[in-house]
Amino acid sequence: MACMEIGCDESGAEGEKLIGGVTDVFAHAGVALTLDEAEACMDEVRHRAPSPITEYKAFVIRRAKHRLALQWLLGPRGPLRGRAHVHLTDKTLFMTRRLSDLVGDDGDRLHRLGPAAFGARWHDLLEAFNDLMRPYSERPIDDVFALVDDLAQAPGEAGDLLRRLAKARPQIEDLRVRLARNPATAAPLDPLLPAIVRAVEYWGRGRPVTIVHDRQTSLTEERIDLLRRACPLEELRLEESHLDARIQVADLLAGIARGIAADGLHGQGDPLLTGLLAPYVDERSVWADGSMWILGG
Repeated sequence: MACMEIGCDESGAEGEKLIGGVTDVFAHAGVALTLDEAEACMDEVRHRAPSPITEYKAFVIRRAKHRLALQWLLGPRGPLRGRAHVHLTDKTLFMTRRLSDLVGDDGDRLHRLGPAAFGARWHDLLEAFNDLMRPYSERPIDDVFALVDDLAQAPGEAGDLLRRLAKARPQIEDLRVRLARNPATAAPLDPLLPAIVRAVEYWGRGRPVTIVHDRQTSLTEERIDLLRRACPLEELRLEESHLDARIQVADLLAGIARGIAADGLHGQGDPLLTGLLAPYVDERSVWADGSMWILGG
């Protein structure tokens, strides 16, 4: 069975820092281009949207003066249509779903209820659990569950969910023990790992896939082994982006997608660019059903 080779990169990675970081959207892109095709693509991008910077980035082509170049790149006559794929992650929703896993509930429902029921303290709760569920956390577990107990006094459905969450303390304590034992392997909150699994599933459709990826400190040998067990990943090679044009194209697309998606998440979406991006976006992106505008829903 032939092995497909895909160039991949991300935008918005902050490891397992999902809440209170610099970005609130994570994007992971893969491109099925040959090296020659990827080099030709980058040459044409530089021609249509020139910049003196050595390492070309998405912010350049997203400038208003380069809008036509961006429309060409994403459009039906550009080099990427049918040859590229993007998985998007709303980091707050990703964290909420992980939290909901503890009580066996629907993360999207908690994502809808939380902000209205708890106001600014909803963000505090998510940030607290984000810290608890990361390796090397120094957040006192007693302080976090004191916040849970306080919020659980809220009436109605939201308060009920928090009362159930309060009973999940043994599961969090067990997770913290496992993280302390093997922090290099465990990464329950890193969106990069499920995005890579999804890329292999999407491109391979059951066939083995080799991924050439920009270097990431979170992609340790232990975690790459976990990925191989989770999907038909033949090989994951980490390369410097300037040595592989496929990674450069993937980096460009991931940055473009993250910017367009973040604008939409905050009610500042550009309908034209959203429509051009939509054919590339994975239908299994971590995005709330009610706001899956990016897929035309």
